[in-house]
Amino acid sequence: MNYRIFETSKTSPSTCRVCGKQSPLVSGNLGVCGRCIVDNPDEALPHALKAHKLSRAKFNLPESPPKDKNGILCGNCVNNCKIPPGERGYCGLVENKEGKLFRYAGTPGRGLLDWYYDPLPTNCVASWVCPGCTSSGFPKYTNKRGPEYGQVNLAVFYGACSFDCLFCQNWHYRENTSKLEPILSAKNLAEKCTKRVSCICYFGGDPAVQMPHSIKTAEIAIEKAKTEWNGLMRICWETNGSMNWVILEKAAQLALNSGGNIKFDLKTWSEPLNIALCGVTNQRTLKNFKKMGKYFEQRPETPLLVASTLLIPGYVEVEEVQKIAAFIADINPEIPYSLLAFYPKYIMNDLPTTSKKLALESAEAAKKAGLKNVKIGNIHLLSD
Repeated sequence: MNYRIFETSKTSPSTCRVCGKQSPLVSGNLGVCGRCIVDNPDEALPHALKAHKLSRAKFNLPESPPKDKNGILCGNCVNNCKIPPGERGYCGLVENKEGKLFRYAGTPGRGLLDWYYDPLPTNCVASWVCPGCTSSGFPKYTNKRGPEYGQVNLAVFYGACSFDCLFCQNWHYRENTSKLEPILSAKNLAEKCTKRVSCICYFGGDPAVQMPHSIKTAEIAIEKAKTEWNGLMRICWETNGSMNWVILEKAAQLALNSGGNIKFDLKTWSEPLNIALCGVTNQRTLKNFKKMGKYFEQRPETPLLVASTLLIPGYVEVEEVQKIAAFIADINPEIPYSLLAFYPKYIMNDLPTTSKKLALESAEAAKKAGLKNVKIGNIHLLSD
């Protein structure tokens, strides 16, 4: 399979198939402009869903979350797949085998992932507020003043997702999903933690569909650090926030008690836009984020909850950011919010990178909406 077919950018404007608008800010691969998706979803979404059909087919994944009336409910994430016999759920990790769900990964015994050591301070979404990079929460959550030079983060890249983002900056995770490898148990992953490791960060793909594995790994690693070198082990998640609330609460407690954080990628405010760009609804994400607000207040010295949004030219711009920021500010205006620069990738590789103008205007809109801690990330990607 030639995965590199998605790595080519366009050189001329594309045309929206609904309104006829021609612009470099219209993704021809998506087929419709951002305005039509938000204002005229009935006409626009069928075009966008064709792009998802292509995306899913390339990796032998279900075109949409299965909803068979006689299927078995998975219930791990927002998709609530009802999987018919012999077929798999949207994430590709769960199959109905003879009337029982078989999980190829995402259990304590089996995690579909890659891992590596990332030297601190890192460039993670929450780096400007986390203990490992800033010493916030010293001395309870870090042993050093300033960045933890010499220490490392155990970066865990999960190889599956509950969304199908057509702009995915880490789209190669689908190769893991397609091959169902490499596999590593929670116990074996936790063994990668040595005295040099002061935190674990789960990302991907997304940890949302493999939460039992990440939680078990965290529990083992925290105990290992405590008993073997009397040290700290912060636990963090970067996620689309679409998991079951019961298991998200377990993660929140682990992050809260360890000095870690949970970083929600709030991709859109508009539900039609989320469906067009990511394949599924954003309502679980927004609901979970709001519920997480109560945990933010429990640890003011170093933020537990952090939000981020990727600024996608023509689609996720100032209007979306303003609405997302107002939503966050209504929960707590102190919640940190990072605006990330987009780089053309995967299906939506025919758009330009985020401009400095868009980033600055979006940051100003977020502040006007009431947020007190707004940061522009990935500034090296911004275009003139």
